[in-house]
Amino acid sequence: MPETSRRGMLFGTAAISAGALLTACTSNEPAKKETPAANNQPAAADDKPGKPVTIGFAGPQADHGWLAAINSNAKSRAEKYSEVTLDITEGSNDTAAQIGQVETLINKKVDVLVILPTDGKALTQVGLKAMRAGIPVINLDRIFASPQAYRCYIGGDNYGMGVSAGNYIGEKLKGKANAKVIELAGIDALELTQQRSQGFKDALKNYPNIELVARQAADFTVESGQAKMAQLLQAQSSFDALWNHDDDQGVGALRAIQQAGRKDFLMVGGAGAKSAMDAIKADNSVVKATVLYPPTMAASAIDLARALGQAKGIGGLAELEIPASVTLFSAVVDKTNVDQYLPTGFS
Repeated sequence: MPETSRRGMLFGTAAISAGALLTACTSNEPAKKETPAANNQPAAADDKPGKPVTIGFAGPQADHGWLAAINSNAKSRAEKYSEVTLDITEGSNDTAAQIGQVETLINKKVDVLVILPTDGKALTQVGLKAMRAGIPVINLDRIFASPQAYRCYIGGDNYGMGVSAGNYIGEKLKGKANAKVIELAGIDALELTQQRSQGFKDALKNYPNIELVARQAADFTVESGQAKMAQLLQAQSSFDALWNHDDDQGVGALRAIQQAGRKDFLMVGGAGAKSAMDAIKADNSVVKATVLYPPTMAASAIDLARALGQAKGIGGLAELEIPASVTLFSAVVDKTNVDQYLPTGFS
């Protein structure tokens, strides 16, 4: 799962379609001088073909439903543009291998690079290398250690996920005295997990009737979700709500819950998997909501890369350049809006 930093301004987008609506922008000095778009030129969000652009795409191995959806969104978005060629590498969780793949794309002289690094800090130098070679970089989700290593950053809001989950649960339990909640987190070694947990704790401060009574960290897998959830259920005979950071591990968590015959609490997931949305729509389990961390960001990264390659701005913005940073909004999906978001759910 992705690791991000809450850097700069936040930019709200809805994950309703593969093309995100960008609502704010900042500026960042690119490594190579770009020719501003004339006001009468079509924006990158338009479907009218522009000059040919080759986009190099390098991401980690798709060993998780969200990462597989990242690759799928990038490919399908690129296919919508007749003038875009996507040169996509074979995903790898080996840092050295991914650095080599990016260097190969640099040597091919692609027009723009989209990089979702296995480790943002470890790949910062190769991002800098690309920028210095005059190839602008779209840094996707896991952020580089230096803003000079990318022209534009686009990613999710991990802290915001925690806040959204906490506020949703808080509103559901605000009338209950001495309410208890538990948390099934991701990998504690990751900054993203710490950010999600901090956002959740901060949101719960607004609800003095609610106490966080237990927390377990899992590994973003079905197996770990089931094992850690079983431990939580054994330790906590009674509680009112569960926030699970990740819908993939949530599949295992739900198995443990069903095996224990527990129905006495509500469960909020994270990321926006189709399995979670199907459960929300069916409304026959403890799963009542999920907080989005939309993989459609990869499709938006292709839009941004196309814009850079064609020296265009973004539809809906007055600026002649693309933003320097885009952070997606962590929307809550429940039974009131699940039909709207269901097409974006990933397997």
